[in-house]
Amino acid sequence: MYTQNTKVHVRLWHHDFWRLAFANLLLTMSVYMLIPFLPQWMRMDNMSTAVVMGSYGIGLFALGGFCNYLVQRYRRNMVCVWSVAFLALTVGALYLLDIHPELKNPYVLTALRVAMGAAFALAQMVLASTLVIDTTESFMRTEANHSIGWFGRLAIALGPLAAWGIEALFGKSFVIVGSAACCAVAIVLILLVDIPFKAPEEDVSKISCDRFFLRHGLCLFLNLMLVAMAVGIILTSHTDPVFFGMMLAGFFLALFTQQLVFENAELKSEIITGLLLLGAAQLMLFSGQYVPTTFIAPAFIGLGIGIVGARFLMFFVKLSDHCQRGTSQSTYILAWESGVAAGLFVGYAIPVSPQEMTWISILFIVAAFLMYHLFTHSWYLNHKNR
Repeated sequence: MYTQNTKVHVRLWHHDFWRLAFANLLLTMSVYMLIPFLPQWMRMDNMSTAVVMGSYGIGLFALGGFCNYLVQRYRRNMVCVWSVAFLALTVGALYLLDIHPELKNPYVLTALRVAMGAAFALAQMVLASTLVIDTTESFMRTEANHSIGWFGRLAIALGPLAAWGIEALFGKSFVIVGSAACCAVAIVLILLVDIPFKAPEEDVSKISCDRFFLRHGLCLFLNLMLVAMAVGIILTSHTDPVFFGMMLAGFFLALFTQQLVFENAELKSEIITGLLLLGAAQLMLFSGQYVPTTFIAPAFIGLGIGIVGARFLMFFVKLSDHCQRGTSQSTYILAWESGVAAGLFVGYAIPVSPQEMTWISILFIVAAFLMYHLFTHSWYLNHKNR
């Protein structure tokens, strides 16, 4: 029933949803802008760089257990705003280190990266698992989760592209400013969203898995993490704008193929196809830097990531029990981001040539392929709830 006190959205793409979608895009861009930038800016040995870049993954799990308590105890939109503000503060601290290079050491940078991971994960959990759901009618929430996920996925390519453009126009230090500015605009967009008031539940535990981790989704978590580790390794080897531009084209191509190719296809075909595309792209890169390869391979990577990421997100949603939709979103975010962080660590820690690193990435793709084909798919069909 429509009432005077409850805003009802008969369409998904209303103003508040657009604001949250772009807030998610900018929030994710602020983190991915730093991936190609930080290693060049730090100028440290391989192992120090690996520890700093990978420690972000540890921070992802630091505050998740408190997520449900925080959104029950405080205004949920303000929990998200303060999390994004804290992320902007940690990014801004990098600018201070740029001014005072004597403070730029692995210990300080590792602490900042852990703090970034904690702030980003909490902000993402509240935004994707609570704010999006609260502003969407129940029959449109699966489509809302799917759409919001795509905005975050596009940031994987848009973030590095923005970093390259800012560095080319204004200088390397302004990449930090650009990252913090993305957080600031995301805060404004979130504050503009009309979030309905919800009375807090009684006897809420301060630490719980609610809105944090879907325990019976561990199999999907590990399988997606293997894919994300391969992507993290790929990101350590490529920093040129052409690569990320073609990856972005691959993401848009994935959006069309989901509608035109996989709409009535067998369920298993999407992830199998996406993983094959990722493997083929890596083999192309291994074969040499020929002109067609430099365009086709990153497009295949974007296409593969888009197909695999979108399908795994739907698997998490359909695996969740009643009232666990938000928890499934958080688990998906943790699997992807922790996998990318682990891939960054591996990519910088192992002192091998880019071609040899390509083989390591292929090993993770093969492991993800075998796990999904031999176990995960049948396990999911036996345990899904929707």
